[in-house]
Amino acid sequence: MGKFTKWLGAGLGFTFGGPIGAIIGYALGSVIDGVSVQDYNEEKEKYREKQRHQKKQGRPKVKQTTSGDFEISLLILASVVIKSDGKVDQVELDYVRLHFIDLYGKDRANHAFKLFNGIIKKEVSTRQVCIQIREHMSHSSRLQLIHFLFGISKADGTVTSSEEEAIQKIAGYLYISPGDYNSIKAMFYNEADAAYKILEISKDVSDDEVKKAYRKMAKKYHPDRLQDIGEEHKKVAKEKFQSIQKAYENIKKERNIT
Repeated sequence: MGKFTKWLGAGLGFTFGGPIGAIIGYALGSVIDGVSVQDYNEEKEKYREKQRHQKKQGRPKVKQTTSGDFEISLLILASVVIKSDGKVDQVELDYVRLHFIDLYGKDRANHAFKLFNGIIKKEVSTRQVCIQIREHMSHSSRLQLIHFLFGISKADGTVTSSEEEAIQKIAGYLYISPGDYNSIKAMFYNEADAAYKILEISKDVSDDEVKKAYRKMAKKYHPDRLQDIGEEHKKVAKEKFQSIQKAYENIKKERNIT
């Protein structure tokens, strides 16, 4: 079995099945030379056999997201956003590649990008993919997906209306609230009231409410909430956490809060 298929088998859990599994199978069979779909199916069967064994042992099936599941979910949703404006922008592709190298190292990132080149050629049912992700992934991890997608769309300097529409649709399918969505969106826009939007408050709130909002958001976006998807993703989560801290510091300075 090739290194590529071993990479998939080592990291995947829930994404072996459902619409995401079908997309992976298509990508493997369409563009990746020297990779056997049969090998992939064998890895998938091993995973299912493990699930059947757990069921026979009377152990409840535990929904758990692996680092590989998060990685595959990122690739598929990134392909949706990149294609939303009718073209595949090289700057955005480069952003995805560099981001993955930073996250996983060059070898693992190369594997991921090979798969991405196949995924981006397939039409994806965004709703079906998001339902599968939603059923297995924590709210904190889904917020991290939205943050990453905005980073991709901003890679060429501008978030187009079609890209924003695609991300908003994804957020809705992932059960991300309008408040959470607008908070993450504000992290990528230089608007006058962006700091307040990031903390999910209006400009007319009291200083005590500002402090309360910061504590709530700092807890919601703390990197430790992403323990289930691997240490590598906590590094990117810190960027989001730092945006919360920066927003709070800007409001404190504006209001002379001590």
